[in-house]
Amino acid sequence: FQAITVAAELIDMRNHKGEHPRMGACDVCPLIPVSGISMNEVIDLSHQLGKRVGEELNIPVYLYEKSAQQPERVQLANVRKGEYEGLPSKMNLSHWQPDYGPNILNPKSGATILGARNFLIAYNFNLNTSNITIARSIAEQIRESGKYVGKDEQEKKLYTPGKFKALKSIGWFIKDFGIAQVSCNFSDYQLTPLHLVHEMVKLLAAEHDCKVTGAELIGLIPKEALLMAGQFYEPNQTDEDKLIATAIKELGLSDLNEFRPNERIIEFML
Repeated sequence: FQAITVAAELIDMRNHKGEHPRMGACDVCPLIPVSGISMNEVIDLSHQLGKRVGEELNIPVYLYEKSAQQPERVQLANVRKGEYEGLPSKMNLSHWQPDYGPNILNPKSGATILGARNFLIAYNFNLNTSNITIARSIAEQIRESGKYVGKDEQEKKLYTPGKFKALKSIGWFIKDFGIAQVSCNFSDYQLTPLHLVHEMVKLLAAEHDCKVTGAELIGLIPKEALLMAGQFYEPNQTDEDKLIATAIKELGLSDLNEFRPNERIIEFML
């Protein structure tokens, strides 16, 4: 709640522009059970938080993922569709009224999406090119939603399915580093492991005569995800520290900034 409060104080959505889709000063606030708490308990907490944000900060709140009250609100991208600029018309629709808070736009803060979900890994593949078209093409091929190919006779959007389940991906250009990235969200790293997507992105990049130079992890990562990668690249190794070191090397996690396990692995941080 305090983080959302500070975002509401410091960020004015009326002046905000950027590459990443967003609909509010605090765009999305996931609540994740790490240990010692059940998903149902976290869902209850999400309702308490949503109610408080709506009432005390006058920010419209939409519940998503495990907390979603309607099927069309489970997926973050679906709730965020139209972004901040589309909120006024979206909120006029009866089936898109917020779960908590006022049913009118908060011009400064927009709306906030929050809910309980499993651990998500935000992970970007670095390409040795500045060509955003290549990054977008790769993203379309790997993400679960696939590539948009047009509409049918009933004006329904049609997609070619992507290669991996539980994976969201977009391509963009990172000005600070001067490179294109394939930006991914892994919503189930056990179903779709990092290393398998890493190897596929390498193959697809080669088709465009470029390479994956490494990766950028945003936030924290569960230890198991790196152990799985380490065992993939070094199947006979059993020492956890060595497996983690192998994963960091093979995935190129120190490509842009040094990857320090004690600061990036959630179990070590706890």
